[in-house]
Amino acid sequence: MKRVSGQVLRLALGHLSIDIYTTVIPAVIPVLVSEGGLSFLLAGLLLTAYNMTSSLVQPVFGWLADAKGRTIPLALTMLVGGVAIGLFGLTTSFPVLVLLAAIAGMMHAAFHPLALSTVSRAAPEGERGRTISYFVVGGNLGFALGPLLAGFLLGRFGLAGLPLVALPAVLIAPLLRQSSLRVGVTTPRPADDAPENRPGAFAILSIASVIRAWALFAVIGFLPAFLVSRGIGLVGSNLITSAMLLAGVGGQLAGASLSDRFGRKEFVLVGLGLAIPAYAGFLLTDGALSLALLGLFGFGLWSTFAITVALSHELMPRAVGLASGVMLGVVVGAGGIGVAATGYIADLWSLSFALWTVVPVLVVSALLYAVLPYPWKAARTQIQRLRRK
Repeated sequence: MKRVSGQVLRLALGHLSIDIYTTVIPAVIPVLVSEGGLSFLLAGLLLTAYNMTSSLVQPVFGWLADAKGRTIPLALTMLVGGVAIGLFGLTTSFPVLVLLAAIAGMMHAAFHPLALSTVSRAAPEGERGRTISYFVVGGNLGFALGPLLAGFLLGRFGLAGLPLVALPAVLIAPLLRQSSLRVGVTTPRPADDAPENRPGAFAILSIASVIRAWALFAVIGFLPAFLVSRGIGLVGSNLITSAMLLAGVGGQLAGASLSDRFGRKEFVLVGLGLAIPAYAGFLLTDGALSLALLGLFGFGLWSTFAITVALSHELMPRAVGLASGVMLGVVVGAGGIGVAATGYIADLWSLSFALWTVVPVLVVSALLYAVLPYPWKAARTQIQRLRRK
């Protein structure tokens, strides 16, 4: 196993920093309602503005990098995005807040495809999964740190202290100045002898990943409420949810590294094969066993994420930026929309029943990954051994 490059570590740190701002807006919404006078509808639209620009525009930036060689410097996307979120503390004007949310979402969208494609191309031979997992885990940690940072600043200083949330971006941006090219400079292109793109297989991968994201966000979104219904306090419920996500960080690192050695499809299915029964066991049991199974679920499900990102790059070697934008933008955004269906089921029947629907959703995702036209590495290795004999 080769040592990870400083460039990859800087980009992972940048991913941690910019993804902090993904979860700051939800943490600020209660204060904007109570102190800023916004309705819940208007406050929700701020999150919608951020998510729509962040998710749907990512493939556009990826395509511009792939086809036109046009990029925005990563340091600039980091700095502008962080400052835009920090300025939420200095105004209660809804039009200004929507503009700031859209700008921050646009910078988030511009960062991810270029950073991820850079990480993919910097990966040592045979270690793409492991290398990408460092980048993805950085984002996971930022996602978890956002509410903690915003909660501390709001609790200590109120809205007036929110501009301090821009500090991670201000501190990390200088480290990224050499990690991307300036606007108008052609980005590295795939070699002329690179394999052809496989858009049909990529479409199946994307659909399977959307369904998996639906299941994941449904659990994240409704798990605290479910745990409260089991008699666990609100603080404890959120801590358990965070612990599940931290277990997922370990899963990502382990799954991606193992997939480099033993096969991408194999370990996507191993991860889901671990996650599905663990999740069902969590719903069927209680106490320490239930929580242990929940951690196993987080480990198994999250272990598949970096693997599928690596898969997308291998299916679209001539459009790595576009593939990155779809996997980190459209897939995540579309999966998040599916959570509304889970909420609707909870309203019609019960929260417990709605969470049970995650099981068949994950099964459908696993079936799509299984039929994905991508070689089984273990089977291919065995055939090669037989031929040598």
